[in-house]
Amino acid sequence: MAKSDSGGTEPASIHASAVLVGARAILIRGAAGSGKSRLALALIEAAETGLLRFARLVADDRTHVQAVHGRLLARPAEALAGLIEVRGLGVRRLPFEPLAVVGLMVDLGAGDSERLPQSSTASLAGVAVPRLAVAPGFDPLPIVLATLTTVAAEGSQEAGMTCM
Repeated sequence: MAKSDSGGTEPASIHASAVLVGARAILIRGAAGSGKSRLALALIEAAETGLLRFARLVADDRTHVQAVHGRLLARPAEALAGLIEVRGLGVRRLPFEPLAVVGLMVDLGAGDSERLPQSSTASLAGVAVPRLAVAPGFDPLPIVLATLTTVAAEGSQEAGMTCM
């Protein structure tokens, strides 16, 4: 990514979905068919049922990311803004956020996931962001919800992200 005049990099389009959960977005990456849209919709439904305080779609399938002043920003591809693919129903329209700061990256179908993963980060556009690797075949919603709502054991004050 090239530097821009705004103190950040030029936006790049990546194959990912993003959901604003509280004050920070979750960037959901994975191969085609790995469940990015399904997890995005599940997080939005978790907010509707009270499991999360707030969740709203930022982008589905194509997300523009950009580093600005040390933060990773996510926004929808213009042609796809407010659209999400619901398996079995097709493309649907939802309310969406036009811009959000990424607080957590979730990698679906990650080969480097562990049963008891340690804290890790990933760098995207030169910005380090907490990363959660979800093994192939695992339902990501419970682990993402646990990351958002719990604190690590052993007195550590790390939470997956500070969005709640």
